[in-house]
Amino acid sequence: MQYIIMNYTPPSDDADADSIRAAADGELWGAYTRALLEAGVMVGGEALHPPHTATTIRVKDGQREVQDGPYAETKEQFGGFYVIDVPDLDTALEWAARNPAAASGAVEVRPVVMRA
Repeated sequence: MQYIIMNYTPPSDDADADSIRAAADGELWGAYTRALLEAGVMVGGEALHPPHTATTIRVKDGQREVQDGPYAETKEQFGGFYVIDVPDLDTALEWAARNPAAASGAVEVRPVVMRA
């Protein structure tokens, strides 16, 4: 079964603090990614640019509405994701608990809809 692990981390108002945090966290994220790869459970994943680079679109009554920025303001920002292939939810949750975002933000786990 495949699961997506979504990483939510607290935003920072200070761009320099983000750079420092990214450098420090780089080792944690790298170690986590290597662990997933070495276990043979990682299917894919990507880091995302900051939320201010997002564009949200809705179509209402046939008209396209475009909004700069993310869909909603939140305490954490969606920073990236991993797709893993493991036997069950308990195993997915074990991997999610090891995710660096779990210590400072939140990690959401969802099953992926598998198409035939």
